[in-house]
Amino acid sequence: MVTPRQRKTKTGRAKPVDREGQEQAALLIELNLRLPQVADLIYHVPNGGLRNKLVAIKLKGQGVKAGIPDLVLPMARGGYFGMYLEFKATPPNDAPVSASQHARIRLLGEQGYLAIVCRGHFDAMEQIRAYLRLAPTVVAA
Repeated sequence: MVTPRQRKTKTGRAKPVDREGQEQAALLIELNLRLPQVADLIYHVPNGGLRNKLVAIKLKGQGVKAGIPDLVLPMARGGYFGMYLEFKATPPNDAPVSASQHARIRLLGEQGYLAIVCRGHFDAMEQIRAYLRLAPTVVAA
């Protein structure tokens, strides 16, 4: 029996479930409930997804870059200017971190940001809470 979540495509295969998207949405729901000041500032960078060639060219011209992490938290803590989270679904549904994602995470770290990979909504919450426990970064004028 095919459930509504497993609607078949024209090829007869069930549509894939976007577990990463579902878990990231769950993270945002929890942030809204438990850490509203974080929920107000954190945002998603919509770099992924399938697009037709013309839209991809247009977005690239507007600054879309491969490997940019999924979530940005512009709160300065622990000597960092902010936090970038590359969000992956909880194993075994997680995808590998791509070469471009590894490169961007390294570059962001070199620029003074905490850039990390989180595997699932619970890991991301734990990492955000740990980051918030760090002292606010003070920038001398």
